[in-house]
Amino acid sequence: MGIAAFFCGLLLCVMGFGRWHETGSPWWLAGTLVLLALVLVGGIVGGGKKKAG
Repeated sequence: MGIAAFFCGLLLCVMGFGRWHETGSPWWLAGTLVLLALVLVGGIVGGGKKKAG
C-alpha cells in the first residue's frame, strides 16, 4: 500500500466518523470502522514487506 493510499484511507475514515457524528447512523460507524481496519492492516502488512534481492 502506497503512502498516498494510506493517507487517503485515513482521510476517508475521518470523514466517515464526521458523517456518523452528524447522522447518528450505525451504518456510517460500521463502515468507517471496517475501512479503518483495512487501512491499518494494509499499512502493517504493506510496511512489513521487503524486496528480495
